[in-house]
Amino acid sequence: MVKQWTRWQDWLVVAVGVLAVLSPLWAAASAAATASLIVLGVLLTASAIWSLVKPGSLTSEWVHMALGALLVISPWIVGYSAEPASAGSAWVLGALAVILGAAALPSATTAHHGRGMAGQH
Repeated sequence: MVKQWTRWQDWLVVAVGVLAVLSPLWAAASAAATASLIVLGVLLTASAIWSLVKPGSLTSEWVHMALGALLVISPWIVGYSAEPASAGSAWVLGALAVILGAAALPSATTAHHGRGMAGQH
């Protein structure tokens, strides 16, 4: 059984979210890029904390992957794909969020099914 606050994948998603929030500091970013990176970074961090508190929540891992995918496509949707530093940050950090969310799914599934549900099938 996975304990609260212990899953490494979720701690890395916290780091990815914080990096997204802070990335406008080192990547020259337009107002749109800054807003996108900050909002998606805060949401990623919040979903990672949700996963750390509730390690059996499969939904939170899917939220990581969805937010990561949004981060990847945000340069085109929001219109900052011509800003290499900001767009590159979004692409790399978004891809990491998707990968980490997928990597946490097996342990989240185990934690989810480990709540006494196995004997009830």
